[in-house]
Amino acid sequence: MKTSKADALLLWILVSITPFSSGAAAQQAQSVTQPNQNSSVPEMGRLAKALVGDWNTTETMEPGKLFPNGGSRNGIVHVRLAAGGTTLIYEVHSDGSAGKLDGMLVIWWDKDANVYRFFVCFNNPDHPCEVRGIAHWQGDLFVNDYQETVNEERTSWRDTFTFASTSHTLVAAMRGVSGTMQTFITTRATRR
Repeated sequence: MKTSKADALLLWILVSITPFSSGAAAQQAQSVTQPNQNSSVPEMGRLAKALVGDWNTTETMEPGKLFPNGGSRNGIVHVRLAAGGTTLIYEVHSDGSAGKLDGMLVIWWDKDANVYRFFVCFNNPDHPCEVRGIAHWQGDLFVNDYQETVNEERTSWRDTFTFASTSHTLVAAMRGVSGTMQTFITTRATRR
């Protein structure tokens, strides 16, 4: 079989560019599987620095309206940046005497309103997802204030995150009849 100069040139070009194209494909695949965990939004960068990573969790439920006998759960949390570093996703999986919990928090910075916004989803088939709260920093505390219906009554809630280098704590508190915040759930997370 005769090979023309054009065929030989085409073969040479294909052989020459194949290593470069496979290297580019591998680099692109790596960037897809390894998203950047830095944010171009300074407000999200601060939150990401405190939360991005994998965590073991222990939740303690205080005896009260929601948990008459108290309760507990153990689980894991995976936190990552998404959407080009503009959004933080906090994914939760835990189980214990208080029941199984699967859910996620989606947090983003609303530049126009100068606040963080929360969207939450949990394994509640009747009401799985909702926009929940407006958050802000109070010194080193990250605080989310929101309203929830408990026993057919709208109540004020506050989630407060405190941070250490290898741990964080999330306290969910509800405003009681006396007007003071009462802790209902404390989640302690340690970096894996």
